Amino acid sequence: MHEHDAPSPWKSFWERGGWWKALLLVLLYYGVYQLGGVLLNLIFGPAKIEPGGALGIFVGVGLPILLGCVLLVVLAWSVGWLKELFGHQAIRGRGWMWVAVAVVLITNVLRFVALDYESAGAALILSWMLTGLFVGFAEEVLTRGFVVQLMRKAGHPEIAVALVSAALFAMLHAGNFFNGQGALTTIVQVGYTFFFGLLMYLAYRVTGRLIVPILLHASTDPSIFLLTTHPAAGSLAPIAGLGNIIVILVGLVLMLVLIINGGKDRAIPRMAAN
Repeated sequence: MHEHDAPSPWKSFWERGGWWKALLLVLLYYGVYQLGGVLLNLIFGPAKIEPGGALGIFVGVGLPILLGCVLLVVLAWSVGWLKELFGHQAIRGRGWMWVAVAVVLITNVLRFVALDYESAGAALILSWMLTGLFVGFAEEVLTRGFVVQLMRKAGHPEIAVALVSAALFAMLHAGNFFNGQGALTTIVQVGYTFFFGLLMYLAYRVTGRLIVPILLHASTDPSIFLLTTHPAAGSLAPIAGLGNIIVILVGLVLMLVLIINGGKDRAIPRMAAN
């Protein structure tokens, strides 16, 4: 490698990986998200936008996360990781990991089927779908993209990659406690998001493409929040409402299977060109 081809200190910092860099990046992302929310509240607050309405969801939830999407793409570009993040990953999945994809897909479909679309209205549904796309992209690029790459570059086994990725994803949602959410609700949410994050890791692992957990995640948040506020009459809505419990139970089982059958797997590091 010629001297002028040597990576910059910025790129070298990220290429060496490490769990603490993953933690640092997640904390920085959370800080940017909170700051974006404060700034948008200052800008749009006087307009008294209805928090649960279509515009309120897009402005209050979607726009701060869209800012995070942009910054994550810029970071990936600055360190030369765009192809590495969105290309095919360096480790194969195992057949049983398809269960993670199936469970999330089925629970999301059930929730969408159980919605009262007339009550929700087209504007709110479209707002949540667009916001969900932002959420899926930002949180998956952050925790299944950057965090996974940083852990793998440091040489950690896949069980550590999976658990740290899921734990940092859950940590993002623990911050809701400081935004006024009740302690019990936050504890339940952290447990759910940990196992959901584990399923997203397995979906990424078995398909080899980050776009899969992005799309699965993008359809999860809208289906949960819309079903909570606009369930259709009948017996299907209560059944669909059990989706989070199913994710927790299946996630727990698959975590044990991962530990037993694939805990020592390691990604093949990419070698730098001479």
